[in-house]
Amino acid sequence: MQTQTSPTAGLIVSMRPRQWIKNLLVVAVPLASGQLLNLSVIAKTSLALVSMIAASAAVYLVNDVLDRDKDRRHPDKRNRPIASGRVSVRAALTTAVLLALASLALPALFGSPRLDLLVLSYLLLQVIYVLWAKHQPVLDLACVAAGFVLRAVAGGVAVGIPTSTWFLTVTAASAMFVVSGKRYSELVSQGISGTRGGLESYSEGYLRFVWGVSVGIAVVFYTLWAAELGNGGSAMWARLSVIPFVLLLLRYARDVDTGSAESPEDLVWSDRVLQALGGLWALMFVLQAYA
Repeated sequence: MQTQTSPTAGLIVSMRPRQWIKNLLVVAVPLASGQLLNLSVIAKTSLALVSMIAASAAVYLVNDVLDRDKDRRHPDKRNRPIASGRVSVRAALTTAVLLALASLALPALFGSPRLDLLVLSYLLLQVIYVLWAKHQPVLDLACVAAGFVLRAVAGGVAVGIPTSTWFLTVTAASAMFVVSGKRYSELVSQGISGTRGGLESYSEGYLRFVWGVSVGIAVVFYTLWAAELGNGGSAMWARLSVIPFVLLLLRYARDVDTGSAESPEDLVWSDRVLQALGGLWALMFVLQAYA
């Protein structure tokens, strides 16, 4: 029987299953189109979801290998399986390569070359990020935000549904808000001497400016997008969904302001109010698409 200290369990932990929630963005475009109940759309969307999970898991493993020395100096990250030595570098990199190949093989096997190209683009972007851009101010924020956008586009590409410009803008702005909020929290909790390189290039004031602007853009463009969802008909639920969407951002902004958004996925899993607002927003979103 495997325990949490076994290499296999350590590999699974290093793939960060709690962060796979980000890949649910893959479902957004098929869901908004009102076609997600179609069996063919479900199959293609699932293919995109599994491919993005495999690709992101591969990136997490490589990132932890490259950051293992810095992680050992962090009070919490030093317990990560690769940093602590529970998982060998060789095992982590081998698994990462297999996952990356699987993420590319699945779309190819099921005849989705456009999805294959998107997953490849995601992997190349993340390679640039972990090897270079993560240490470059502004570019590190842009790369992470772009990863969210590619996740959101993946579902539409897999199914062949055009992606709204409003939707892309909202996704990019919201992602920039989350990423800059994470950096702000890291700066508040760790200071410029923290384990993440590049923090010394930011100030609290600058990061506040970035996430403030990002929230404003997200709200404005979400309102425009919600109106567009009506397609000339009733857009009542889409328009009402602006309320929980704004409250969701404001609730998260409160956590950013207190410096407790260093791990966004932990906030999502632990904040019941955030979950309730997210659930209400998702319900209105679904009602707009399918009612």
